[in-house]
Amino acid sequence: MVWVNDIIQGILLGGLYALFAAGLALVFGVMKLVNLAHGDFSILAAYLALAFVGLLHINPFYTLIIVIIIMAIFGYVIQRGLFNFAMDAGPMQAILATFGIAIIIQNLLLEGFTANSKGLDAGKIENAVITISKQIAIGWFPLTTLIVSVVVLVALQWFLGRTRTGRAFRATADNQRAAQLMGIDNRHLYGMAMAVALAIVAIGGVFIGIRTTFSPSAGPLRLIFAYEAVIIGGLGSLWGTLVGGIVLGIAQVLGDHIHQGYGILVGHLVFLAILAFRPQGLFARQVQ
Repeated sequence: MVWVNDIIQGILLGGLYALFAAGLALVFGVMKLVNLAHGDFSILAAYLALAFVGLLHINPFYTLIIVIIIMAIFGYVIQRGLFNFAMDAGPMQAILATFGIAIIIQNLLLEGFTANSKGLDAGKIENAVITISKQIAIGWFPLTTLIVSVVVLVALQWFLGRTRTGRAFRATADNQRAAQLMGIDNRHLYGMAMAVALAIVAIGGVFIGIRTTFSPSAGPLRLIFAYEAVIIGGLGSLWGTLVGGIVLGIAQVLGDHIHQGYGILVGHLVFLAILAFRPQGLFARQVQ
């Protein structure tokens, strides 16, 4: 039963990873942009929530709407003002631009909040559990995170399939040149894609701030987890991203059960094994 509990906790952790990875998958799918600042954007969202909690003295959940709006606007502006020009110069220049933004964010957060770890206090929900048996218990907050992750993916799937902007995203992802010939403004569209991605990242950032402590240097590790979830699930598959996050979460929890401190290592090993034997990801065939 202990192993069953570990698998359940891994599934719940995977929901959090899927929140990070969904925005990353969207940006790469639409723009083919390798965004090295993705993890730092999530940490930036966590610090924004922390700032509003201190300023307004409210629960972190209440800051979600404010943080989502700020991050979405920031995403559109930085895409139109910087990343679009870097992408025009070439893929390497675009990667370097995202790396530069990541370094800038880390240093600004370090100056503004120091290197000390911070956390968001969401109240009783953090420790509330659903007790199924003596060895199996489900935390309300991890369960809420998984539910929110599924809702976000459903909403994103609906947005891509049922709205005009979403169809433009898919058309640009399939054939950028043909989309331009049909009158789609790629610069504006890329800005919208980054705005949507950072809105999703904002949710993940606030939730990770509630789940654990964070610091200005925590972004790169979140970036690695997000990329691993996307690649495990298969590029282009939103639900594959969720499965990839769950696989990664289960691997980490089981690794910690085997030996404390082995969780991240086991997660990386599972990722490398999947990359070696199925480099296209678990759901690449369905995407094609």
